Amino acid sequence: MELGLSFSVSSSLSHYPLTSPSLYCLPTSVLSSLQPLISVSPESLRPPKVAAEVILDPRGGEAWGLTLHPSQLSGPKSVQGSQMPEPRNRQLGSCLASGCLPGEQILAWAPGLRKGLEPELPGTLICTNLRVTFQPYGWQRSQETPLSSEYDFSLVNIGRLEAVGGLSRIQLLRPGSLLKFIPEEILIHGRDFRLLRVGFEAGGLEPQAFQVTMAIVQARAQSSQAQQYAGITLSKAGQSSGSRKPPIPLLETSEDWETERKKQGAKGWRVSTINERFDVATSLPRYLWVPNRTLDSEVRRAFGHFHQGRGPRLSWHHPGGSDLLRCASFYTASDPNKEDIRTVESMLQAGHSDVVLVDTIDELPSLADVQLAHLRLRDLCLPDSSVAEDKWLSALEGTRWLDYVRSCLRKASDISVLVTSRVRSVVLQERGDRDFNGLLSSLVQLLSAPEARTLLGFQSLVQREWVAAGHPFLTRLGGTGASEEAPVFFLFLDCVWQLLQQFPAEFEFSEFFLLALQDSVRVPDTLTFLRDTPWERGKQSGQFNSYPQVYTPGYSQLPAGNSVNPQLSVWDWDLRYSNEQILQFHNPGYDPEHCPDSWLPRQQPSFMVPGPPSSVWLFSRGALTPLNQLCPWRDSPSLLAVSSRWLPRPAISSESLADQEWGLPSHWGACPLPPGLLLPGYLGPQIRLWRRCYLRGRPEVQMGLSAPTISGLQDELSHLQELLRKWTPRISPEDHSKKRDPNTILSQSR
Repeated sequence: MELGLSFSVSSSLSHYPLTSPSLYCLPTSVLSSLQPLISVSPESLRPPKVAAEVILDPRGGEAWGLTLHPSQLSGPKSVQGSQMPEPRNRQLGSCLASGCLPGEQILAWAPGLRKGLEPELPGTLICTNLRVTFQPYGWQRSQETPLSSEYDFSLVNIGRLEAVGGLSRIQLLRPGSLLKFIPEEILIHGRDFRLLRVGFEAGGLEPQAFQVTMAIVQARAQSSQAQQYAGITLSKAGQSSGSRKPPIPLLETSEDWETERKKQGAKGWRVSTINERFDVATSLPRYLWVPNRTLDSEVRRAFGHFHQGRGPRLSWHHPGGSDLLRCASFYTASDPNKEDIRTVESMLQAGHSDVVLVDTIDELPSLADVQLAHLRLRDLCLPDSSVAEDKWLSALEGTRWLDYVRSCLRKASDISVLVTSRVRSVVLQERGDRDFNGLLSSLVQLLSAPEARTLLGFQSLVQREWVAAGHPFLTRLGGTGASEEAPVFFLFLDCVWQLLQQFPAEFEFSEFFLLALQDSVRVPDTLTFLRDTPWERGKQSGQFNSYPQVYTPGYSQLPAGNSVNPQLSVWDWDLRYSNEQILQFHNPGYDPEHCPDSWLPRQQPSFMVPGPPSSVWLFSRGALTPLNQLCPWRDSPSLLAVSSRWLPRPAISSESLADQEWGLPSHWGACPLPPGLLLPGYLGPQIRLWRRCYLRGRPEVQMGLSAPTISGLQDELSHLQELLRKWTPRISPEDHSKKRDPNTILSQSR
């Protein structure tokens, strides 16, 4: 039974911030709990002194809500007999005022006790229109890094919200739900594997516990897509005068693409402007790398014969001469003429006689598989997991997440061998060309190019292969509410972490940088990861204001007052992280002069050998299969048949594929690796759980507070000995004692 209850401004409960009309429709159980509080005087409740503006319901004259002024907000005193510590009113008010971001409004707050920590932490739970934050008593938020707090949960990061009442009552609160009882505790499950567990004590504070919980529910429901992902301007950025130069090229101009092309040494390619107004494909960048000999008119027609207009284009040029291309699958329903077919084949060959088409999806999980594995992994790693300790490892194996990491690394290793072993064109082909093509292309470059393993090189890699290439971040991370959610980018970061563990001296960045990058995906401060396409990102930032004829299908203007700063990107780390935190981005064991160990001395000056004349291959299931033609359409000009001496045998691993590709005699044993190439292991225990990422919701695991076991100590000792063995020959004690400047770290290799 639901009863309507209207509070006048003079009511004793009107001293508390009201956030939504739905707060006035309370269940009978809630009314019975509130009845004793309504009958007592305001002095006995000791209400907080709140500077607020009453909002009237336009349909009547009843009070609808209050707008709080955080600069004058103070907390309620603790009731006598309660164990809740008394907050310092002035300190809380100043802390809230200093911590608020431009455009941020406090909706509700309540004193609470953060549980799950030893000892439990008293503080204040605050809900705003951007985030939910827990501020411990006596803690002052840094004005320089307002979003780097471990206590912040942005609204987009909340995966599940649960309220716990008496008699073990648990209610799952979805956006728009109505709380059916006074909560004694709420659990906020973050999509980033964090858990915020806050308990509320009795003694006159029940209304605030109810209101802050409902405020979180309503904030999630009322945050529309345009508002929720509009982005916010960091106060620290506003202090700088003039425009900020991005730390890396954002690839938004033709000059950026030309500079990157020259840097890679891709002489047979040029920058094309056919998509400058996004009339070829809105998911592609404005500028593309296409072969020199192909006209823009031919490129435009050729792209029309691929799904979503995403035709073949250069992704990376290997210093040895090979080219790595990416494209969507052929649009077989189209009817190209012979000239268009010749253009498509010419673009796929890219001036090489040897062409390998890679079936990207083969042996890799589907998007639904990735999403299901990630959900299972999150449920397993959260502190409230119901899995017994003795069955935890088998449950981890059952999530299939590590299996998918293993599959991606193996596929990337095979492609790296194909790119590195012979001078050829290797084409990554995926139906949409927006998910696993970017993952594999990025991993191939990390395995083959040492410059991609530097801090700036890796950021440029992500900007080019993910952001500029049109990976649908918003959809894959569940921001649009569509059913196509799948954290492919997080799968990629896990693969990078595995490489970092196996080759600690090869990467300039550290595990902490990968964690910061993953956390930045769910922080609504820039547009880097909060849009699906470069077109959407550029349209919102006003980048196309000087191009009135930019293709805008179905675009609706964003609401006025949008506070996003188009000059900011996720790579502006100094706006969100302190100098001490940026120092941790650097890997102390990195040695730029170090080359990975190989089984045999490198006696040959070059490992790149020419492929068979006019050959076309399909790489699928670890083996190369000869093809008679590149394109699936009829009347396709066939290339020369492949000689039988080039027919390969199935490869059971990257090492055997390398042995096969370099043509080494079997009695030589395993083939030597060319300089700079990494071939990771992916069998059994070589693939590990990223504990610092996935177990971040378990402080006892992170801090080592759990009782150690003999096997755990042995594993830790073996890991430390392995790191010492890999680092000691290259790191001197003087290097460890040197003070590093974070600005130098971020500006290295420019």
